[in-house]
Amino acid sequence: MLGTDRRAPGGFAGGDGGDLPGALLDAAAVHTVRRRAGLRPGPAAPLPEPAPADPRGRLPEAARRRLDQLLAGRAAPSPAGRRGAAPDLTELLPQWLTLANRHGFKAPSAALPALLDAARARTDLRPQALRLAGARGLWLARQNPEWRFALRGSGAGGSLPDPGDEKGVRALWEEGLFAERVALLAAVRAEDPAAGLALLAGTWSVERAEDRLMFLDSLRSGLSDADEEFLEAALGDRSRNVRATAAELLSALPRSALAGRMAGRAVSCVGLDRTARTPSVVVEAPHECDAAMRRDGVVATPPAGRGERSWWLGQLVEAAPLSCWPPRFGGRGPEAIVALPVGDDWQAELHAGWCRAAVRQRDAAWSRALLGAPSAPPATGPGTSSLAERAQLLSTLPPAERADWVASFIAAHGLSEAFQLLGVCEVPWAAPLGGAVVDALDIAREAGSYPWSFSGVMGLAERCLAPESARHLDSLTARPDETDEVSPGAGGYWSEAFQRLVSTLRLRAAMHAELAEPPPAPGLPPARDAGPGYRPVPGQGPGYRPVQG
Repeated sequence: MLGTDRRAPGGFAGGDGGDLPGALLDAAAVHTVRRRAGLRPGPAAPLPEPAPADPRGRLPEAARRRLDQLLAGRAAPSPAGRRGAAPDLTELLPQWLTLANRHGFKAPSAALPALLDAARARTDLRPQALRLAGARGLWLARQNPEWRFALRGSGAGGSLPDPGDEKGVRALWEEGLFAERVALLAAVRAEDPAAGLALLAGTWSVERAEDRLMFLDSLRSGLSDADEEFLEAALGDRSRNVRATAAELLSALPRSALAGRMAGRAVSCVGLDRTARTPSVVVEAPHECDAAMRRDGVVATPPAGRGERSWWLGQLVEAAPLSCWPPRFGGRGPEAIVALPVGDDWQAELHAGWCRAAVRQRDAAWSRALLGAPSAPPATGPGTSSLAERAQLLSTLPPAERADWVASFIAAHGLSEAFQLLGVCEVPWAAPLGGAVVDALDIAREAGSYPWSFSGVMGLAERCLAPESARHLDSLTARPDETDEVSPGAGGYWSEAFQRLVSTLRLRAAMHAELAEPPPAPGLPPARDAGPGYRPVPGQGPGYRPVQG
């Protein structure tokens, strides 16, 4: 506390020179060695079970190195040598994982810790990362509490029983944790929808309300008319959320009794006015929300700022099968119905209900009618009032048609309004869509705008343009001459942004090529892929032995 200059350590002399600090440190060193030598070894902890074998193919060497680079997040070299022109590796990791899983590869054992760390930090990576990690990744996750997230949703021991194993499925369903039961129900439902429904029906009456809601949501997978009886019974559930979810699922079954009841209510409120000189739609919204409507999922109390009658009408139209409208309007198809004028300012509410119904029922014909032409004003179509609604309708169209529609929209309106629409297009973008995006970016560059106004679209282009597009973009990486009309420095920023785009596309092309390499020749894996808990035997040639520590 006071120092050796004021108090000498007891029993130790400082030597000829009176080196009291040195004497104290010498005494501490001797005491430390004596204390360590006197420790008795503790009992050895039991070794874990060996990691299970993974029969999937090993990554090609170049792809293994690429995975290490992506997990480390190191920037790839850019053509200009500038940090801002280098690809963002963190955004490419999800694509690499998807490609590797598509090829059926397994993760190198040495990469499993970094892969689990990445999945722990980013929930969007978890499905693909855990698939690549496989059974060995789950084995490793059981050794480290920080990786326990990998075991959530898995069965006992980190894996679900085979859906055909009735005994194992029943045991986990009755004894498992909630997350395990949700995952089990989803797995059984995907394999055999009827068996999944029977599993849920067997314990439905004793489940908690919040659990019933989650389990009911699992029925979206493989939903069919065979589920109607169960869902119809769930309409009488004591939980309002469960009743609402059951009603939503039933309304997605056009032949269900609930869909028929909703159709009857909806067509009684909406019809064709034949007395007018020009055919039009007449609307008489409900005047009350009776008990039968509430049982069928209609929420009686509207949100703040909404009128009751319009709120009830929207729910009826949304839940009614779209097939009920052509007979109601004299055999007209969706486009002709949507084009009819609507009286008394009911058009917005009626069309919004049709939009929600088209998305819920995945009806492409009604979606086309409500979307309208891409040249229509950005935020509106014949039946939409926002780009978000247009994006939802687009999601029901075939991928090629979706891409063509968005390409035409960009050609008519530019990129400033297209971000939400691009997000629902299939990746990689089809040639017409990719060309439209690049042309719009080039126009913005020529106009001298700052590129960060388009940073969101540029980021999407890096991830979604076809990799082979890079060879057409080299001319855009040059720094343009700046004039008085353009923003100062914009040319340099655009050049850097296009350099990053081109280098990212080339890196994605390299990723594809590396993962498509022929698999390694049969034989023992290299030492780094021997598996957790194994290492080469020195001086004994090819061979491995288990080791501790």
